[in-house]
Parts: sequence; C-alpha cells; structure tokens
Amino acid sequence: MSDPLTMPGEGFHPHLPDAPDRPTTPLRARLHHVRAGSLDGDTAQSGGMRRFAAISGNTVGSEKLWMGQTHVAPSTASSDHHHGESETAIYVVSGHPEFVFLDDAGEPAEEVRLRTSPGDYVFVPPFVPHREENPDPAEEAVVVIARSTQEAIVVNLPRLYALGPAGS
Repeated sequence: MSDPLTMPGEGFHPHLPDAPDRPTTPLRARLHHVRAGSLDGDTAQSGGMRRFAAISGNTVGSEKLWMGQTHVAPSTASSDHHHGESETAIYVVSGHPEFVFLDDAGEPAEEVRLRTSPGDYVFVPPFVPHREENPDPAEEAVVVIARSTQEAIVVNLPRLYALGPAGS
C-alpha cells in the first residue's frame, strides 16, 4: 500500500509536523520534496536558454550539489559559456538538443557537435566552453542537469574558444 502524495504547503515531512512539544528538525536532517511546478527560475542564465533550480543551496540547503532543468526553445542556441569548477551531468528528457564544444587536442582545433536524443547523458568537465543548441523548429528541448557545486555556476563567454592570455 502506498501513502498518498504529499500536498503543497505540507512542509518537508507532512507526517512528522513540527509542533510546540517537538524540536524543529534542521534542514540538513530532512528530506525535501521539490514539486515540478516549484522550480526556481532565479538562477544564473545564458542567452537562448532558461535554467530552473530544483536542488540548490537556496532551495533545500544543499552544500555540494545543484540539480535542475534547462529549457532551450525551438530553433535556438545558448550563448557560449562554461560552468567554472563544476562538473556537470546532463540527462536529455525531451527534444534533440545538440552540445557544441571545441576539441583543441589536435591542429587545427575542431568544433565538435554531440547530437542527442531522449534518454542520452552528457558529461561536461569543469571549465570546458560549450553551448547548447536546439535545431528543431517546433519542439522545445528539456534536459535535467546535475552539478558538483551548490549553485549553478555560469560564466558566459564572447566565443566558444578558450581565451588566451590578455583575452586574445
């Protein structure tokens, strides 16, 4: 038998309410239920896409993890960016987003495009410049993002290529 779904406004533990005779449970000692309709859009952004936080320091008090969704509208590309020291894992929920980065292991450097489908995963190492594109003219692309830092670090760049000394 399963318990009914928790309802909005019921707190973190609807079956264990805080009461005057019971001490308040610290945030780090509770499970947190973040509903799909409660995602926080007040996150770092890049042009051409919209990020929504589910799990972050602000939403649930996480200290080492950020998780949320990114939506890229049809026929849209994000600006070039990286995520600082954060490792990023991406799960494709819907659409066919493409992830573009520069492979500079050889000469000349080569732009690489990863074409994805629902169910695919992508790993983005720290400080790797990239962009997301949604070439589909009709369908929004939605991905779930997990990061190894508490907040969504986003460093927007003037171009995909890593900048050399003195911005060259």
